[in-house]
Amino acid sequence: MISIQSSLTELERSHQIRAEVLDCYVLAIKNIAHYAVELDREITSTHRQYLDTLATEVATGTSEALSDSRATLRGLLREYRDKSSEYLGGLRDELANTARTLEEILDSLSQGEGDHEKTLRAALGKLRQVAAAPGNAALGTVIATAADAIENGLEQVKKQHQLTTSQFLVEIRMLHKRIDALESAASFDEVTRFATREELAEKIHSTPAGQYCLLLVGARGLRRAEVQFGKEVGEELAGAFAKRIRNSLSTATLIARWGPEEFAAVLTAKKSEALASAKWITENLSGSYACLKSGKTVRPALQLTVGVVDTNAQEQPERIIERIGAFLVGHS
Repeated sequence: MISIQSSLTELERSHQIRAEVLDCYVLAIKNIAHYAVELDREITSTHRQYLDTLATEVATGTSEALSDSRATLRGLLREYRDKSSEYLGGLRDELANTARTLEEILDSLSQGEGDHEKTLRAALGKLRQVAAAPGNAALGTVIATAADAIENGLEQVKKQHQLTTSQFLVEIRMLHKRIDALESAASFDEVTRFATREELAEKIHSTPAGQYCLLLVGARGLRRAEVQFGKEVGEELAGAFAKRIRNSLSTATLIARWGPEEFAAVLTAKKSEALASAKWITENLSGSYACLKSGKTVRPALQLTVGVVDTNAQEQPERIIERIGAFLVGHS
């Protein structure tokens, strides 16, 4: 028989563990806010404000707050990552422009240096000729001394110019290294971009029919999300869907955006394999997606219609493209 005292002890221990876990979770959110990398003041302060608000909501310990916090925290981190990428892209462009300006300055200096030096040395030569003329010894000494002083000054300017040029070259190399690093940091999201309808048509014309199938997807809900929640949520939903469908297919698959809510992928696979992919995408990519609006989680939904178009060797590319349009328009 289980004693009441033992049950109460276990219950108290469970409550204590839950409270400690909740405290750790709240502290983790606050630490994420505190140690966020400083970017633009407005971007970073807004990010920290949203995280502080989330920490306050989580601290209440309600089931609803804890459940919502999973998607909200993930969304806030993803949003800050995207804004960081955009910020780094701006720095990259600024650094590239600075490097180009420095290179133009160096080119201008190098082109003008030779002409100015020739002119000055020619003038010095004439001064020395005057100084060496007979019958003008006293004035010649003064002119010769002045010519020597000018030549020494010219050598000093030349050395300073060479030093400045060397410093510029070092700065340019450093800028190019930083540009390369920023490009690498900002390029993580390139793989989610879809091809255009024109690029899809080019792929169909260049690939023999019968060697591929077309996976066609109608994603109703993208436009509705933008109308209901705003442009930013609509773009985030489209990006999340893009990443999921990209991860659902092989990396070599060309995926094109046919229209606002219509997509097509070229699969070099048998029809049975394409149908299996279509079924998986329908079952796993339909439904609600967690997105952010003013630091809060909203859940716009997508309803997918997925079909497979097989091709044969006798079929012309124009006919295949017509079939794509017919399917997508009929299910939009």
